[in-house]
Amino acid sequence: MTDFYRNVHCIMGLPIDAMSMDEAVRQLQQARITRQKCFFSTPNLNFMMASQKQSHFRESVCMSDLSLPDGMPLVWVAKLLNIPIRERVSGSDLFDCLRQQTESLWRVFFFGGTKGVGQSACLAIGDQSAGVLPTGYIYPGFVNTEEMSRDDLVQCINQSEPDLVVVSLGAAKGQDWICRNRQHITAPVIGHLGAVINFVAGNIQRAPPWMQRAGLEWLWRAKEERTLIRRYLNDGLSFLRVLAIRVLPLALHHAYQKPSTEDLRNATAEYGRQESQGLVHLRGAWNASNLRPVRDIFTQIEHDNGNVVLNLSQVSSIDSAFVGLLLLLEQSLASRQLSLCLSGTPPSIRRYLQLSGVQHLVIE
Repeated sequence: MTDFYRNVHCIMGLPIDAMSMDEAVRQLQQARITRQKCFFSTPNLNFMMASQKQSHFRESVCMSDLSLPDGMPLVWVAKLLNIPIRERVSGSDLFDCLRQQTESLWRVFFFGGTKGVGQSACLAIGDQSAGVLPTGYIYPGFVNTEEMSRDDLVQCINQSEPDLVVVSLGAAKGQDWICRNRQHITAPVIGHLGAVINFVAGNIQRAPPWMQRAGLEWLWRAKEERTLIRRYLNDGLSFLRVLAIRVLPLALHHAYQKPSTEDLRNATAEYGRQESQGLVHLRGAWNASNLRPVRDIFTQIEHDNGNVVLNLSQVSSIDSAFVGLLLLLEQSLASRQLSLCLSGTPPSIRRYLQLSGVQHLVIE
């Protein structure tokens, strides 16, 4: 079930959870203890740029139970847009936190990486970690996602009874593999942590902490892995373009078109059904401070069946938290082969959605 009470915000078209490293570790720990499935994603700049061109990639992040800001450019954009994301929560640091804690033991399985690196990672963990126990690894080779999803491979993972499956297949392929197989994998926690397996194995050294804090880790990675240079160059140029045509105009929108206190106080949300489809009527201004009625309605929608029409004709203002919920609702419906349609979207709201990188939602 989708958690519409997450503190989630839309940044450049993807839902990102506003939480600290400690909060992320606690949530994963809770999933491990309760055996509640948790698929977590760690979007970075490459995720953001790829999601603009690949709808399936964007959808895989929207399907995540937790989406963490792995990349300083995301944190910078959040600060520019006054979104309450104040720190980078990288997948590598998250895994290090699990390795260092001693109150519980995480059973970890590695899937992917280059030949031999999974075995090296298991040996390294066995020698150096107090909080993590390796249960196995699979090197699937350079085959397609369908071939990697064979029953015998999934069975091998499940038989080792891991708490966490670390996937390392390249961002797009890794996210796709998880979406295909997560329902068949018994481990409660699964995530694509592309470079972690190499860091753990010692094949690649992480950047010094000061470079990580300054947002220069990409420069170190380019030195360590020359094959990444072209990707970083393309992503950097694409980011500058998105910054100019979307992020900066959105920052100006926030600065000069703030919602009135009256519109926020008088905002209303109504939900009904007509001809087996859900109808949501919203009025007034909506932001993170008053979204409880919207969260309640979206949660109710998940228990109903049928397409949903969201009438925004009387909405005067929205923010990143509202758009983040829209992305979750859209994906929740899509997972049941249902659709979300926005109706009567005012020009200002349409413009806001386009600048937020979710232009696909404004097609009525």
